[in-house]
Amino acid sequence: MPEGDSLHRAARRLQVLVGERLEAESPHPRAQLTGVAERLDGRRLEGVEAVGKNLLLRFEGGVVLRSHLRMKGRWWVRPRGGKQLGRPWLVLRGSEHEAVQLNGPVLELESDAVRRLGPDVLADRPEFDAMLANLRAAPGDLPLGEALQRQRLVAGIGNMWMAEALWEARLSPWRRLHEASDDDLRSALETAHRLMSASVAGARGRRRVYRRVGRPCPRCGAAIRSRGQGDANRMAYWCPGCQRGDGPPAP
Repeated sequence: MPEGDSLHRAARRLQVLVGERLEAESPHPRAQLTGVAERLDGRRLEGVEAVGKNLLLRFEGGVVLRSHLRMKGRWWVRPRGGKQLGRPWLVLRGSEHEAVQLNGPVLELESDAVRRLGPDVLADRPEFDAMLANLRAAPGDLPLGEALQRQRLVAGIGNMWMAEALWEARLSPWRRLHEASDDDLRSALETAHRLMSASVAGARGRRRVYRRVGRPCPRCGAAIRSRGQGDANRMAYWCPGCQRGDGPPAP
């Protein structure tokens, strides 16, 4: 699933359309049923921003489009008139460029979903105190790996950056919130912000644990493990040798 850093990069690419009056089209049949393209066609794009895992496109007249990419969605920006790729959910055409949204079935106007999000971990000035307060208000037996991905607590962190941030911070994704100190939680949040900000800036750091099951930990040499976590069964990756906290519960 595209995480917060991917959405921030998409927001940067879409800036070339800001200020233009756009043509909007929805080639995908399911997207046509939403009526989004009709509402946007001919409106001027006033701004684009990423909030957590959401992309918000603000149009004149107070119309706001929320895009969530789910597992496989992507935004592409290219010169206007390029060959159509499949059946996009939305195409926004300016005078010289066009934005194409593929495979992301969440396109909503006037949605209140963003108002329910926690503070964005990739904000210019992250609200770490508010994130910490949200985590402390969550059930104490919630594993840290799950808690960091609950968008109402902290917006923007997905499975990959959860795994990498907790490895950097030497914390197990199975550590319960009530077992983690405030310093532990702040370290995890600050590390996620640092790693994801570097990704937005174009740095391509080497993955330490994510999808590296069975390979030696680059810090202590123990074999990396993985196991599904939570009701959504998102895969957690961790080093049992140097990440503090208990392992997963017995099957």
